[in-house]
Amino acid sequence: MSQIKNPAWWTTEHDSAWERTKAAFKRDWDQTKHDVGGTEPDTAQGVKDTVKQAAGKEAIPPRGQPAFDKAEPAYRFGHGARAHYGKDYATWDDEVEGVLQSDWGATYPDRDWDEDAKYIRQGWDYEK
Repeated sequence: MSQIKNPAWWTTEHDSAWERTKAAFKRDWDQTKHDVGGTEPDTAQGVKDTVKQAAGKEAIPPRGQPAFDKAEPAYRFGHGARAHYGKDYATWDDEVEGVLQSDWGATYPDRDWDEDAKYIRQGWDYEK
């Protein structure tokens, strides 16, 4: 394995810019693999996102996770569901999951429960 070497003019600012660019490109690559039929989640990453992220003008979500805008409805739903159903269900279990899956399908018929359930659960489990 080759060791990375830097020219004399390289500074920590270059490292920071490269790390941003590398992270943005990795996320872009995940999106490309999704678009051609891979199992990676749809990260809603477009060229404009990649350029903004590489320039440091947009935050870079972690790899393997959709952009917040795509996951927000699920987080929101889970958080609201906890406020609504929490008095009847002290913890997440199969019964409450069934109720929420039904509610989710009625509210978002174009979304896939299996893809969104983990974000719904995170919204349910989130405490202020």
